[in-house]
Amino acid sequence: ALKLRAGDKHCLITRSKCFLKLGDTENSLKDAEASLQIDNTFYEGLYQKAEALYTMGDFEFALVFYHRGRRLRPDLHKFQLGINKAEEAIVNCIGNPSSLKLESKKELCFVSRQAESKKDNQKQQNKPKDQKDKKDVKKKSPKTEQQLLGELYADKAYLEKLLKDEDLMQSSTRQGIKVMDLVLDGISYLNRRQDFWQQQKPIYARVHERKVLRQERKHDKKPKPAEISRSIEKTMEDIEMSLARGSAEQSCRKAERLLKKIQAWSEEEVPNKNELIGNLYSRIGNAQLAMGQMEAALSSHKMDLDCARQNALTDAESRALDNIGHVYARIGKFQQAISTWEEKIPLAQSSLEKAWLFHEIGRCYLELDKAEEAQKYGQQSLQSADEEGDVEWQLHATVLVAQAQVKLKDYRSAILNFERALDKAKLVPSEAAQNGIIA
Repeated sequence: ALKLRAGDKHCLITRSKCFLKLGDTENSLKDAEASLQIDNTFYEGLYQKAEALYTMGDFEFALVFYHRGRRLRPDLHKFQLGINKAEEAIVNCIGNPSSLKLESKKELCFVSRQAESKKDNQKQQNKPKDQKDKKDVKKKSPKTEQQLLGELYADKAYLEKLLKDEDLMQSSTRQGIKVMDLVLDGISYLNRRQDFWQQQKPIYARVHERKVLRQERKHDKKPKPAEISRSIEKTMEDIEMSLARGSAEQSCRKAERLLKKIQAWSEEEVPNKNELIGNLYSRIGNAQLAMGQMEAALSSHKMDLDCARQNALTDAESRALDNIGHVYARIGKFQQAISTWEEKIPLAQSSLEKAWLFHEIGRCYLELDKAEEAQKYGQQSLQSADEEGDVEWQLHATVLVAQAQVKLKDYRSAILNFERALDKAKLVPSEAAQNGIIA
């Protein structure tokens, strides 16, 4: 895909996610950064960069990018969850900030520490490979390792046992790779994971957490806000994935179950409770629309709108108006769709959003045989698409203008616009669009 469209930011992010699942954090970070070079306000790129940094153990830098993403898209719950987990990991590493007393020592300046770090790196690079490998294999106590690695501890013990087999270590694979190098790489990887988990959730923090948890359970069996947040994020992802796979009924059931749970929780347990409730009504409405349950979908999206207005959530209000308009258009109530979408116009944030919004309103006017209004909105859509430089929406808008001009019997202008649209269709490229325009 990247060969066909070099530097496509969405494709780079998808590949970055795959690299992260494979544990290849460096390549994951490179792809995330490449997507941001193309568009530094690309929120998916910011989120993916933060996730890669978090997995690498750079919790402070991850926190910076979670915050940047949240400023751009406060409606997306995943950024707030990212902030929570990064802050929790930092506290686990250094302890609670209120309990720390920093001492100022003149000899320990940043420059000297940086110089020392540089020297250490140079020494490390000058060391022979065998010495590096031995350092990687350096063990913590078995009990500590078992606590950190969990089920992976047995794999590490197996690899270390293999190291003692000298004959096997000197042999090579069919591809010419030494078995010893493979085994050492495996142990080195597990050590790095062990260090990451030690930072993310050190053993003293785990022991302390268990004690606190036991004490809390005596008084209150309710889960902690951080646990609730993680559970909600996971369920939200499942709901989205189910709908994307075409399982609308399953997506709807999951969303309804989660909605009941969130309504039962307090705002202390779920700080952004109202925002989540609206989001779930929106997802339920989308699933109902996919199942053809139009009245139910309309009702759900109206609940989302009420929730957004009661809590002054502008992005959520814009989303709800958009969805309500779509439902009205699907059931043929074009005037109601127009009224709803016209209400959304002041909330549209980008030229691209305005391009499709004006196009949809114009299309509804065309369905109502109001060709002059359709032409007006088609031209506004084209203007917004030109501002964005989006060829696809330029095509849609030009076709709409031409169709309105046919109804107005302005055939000369219509032919000129259809010819312009044909040129755009060749750029997209879309054979179906080309055939339709020619016809």
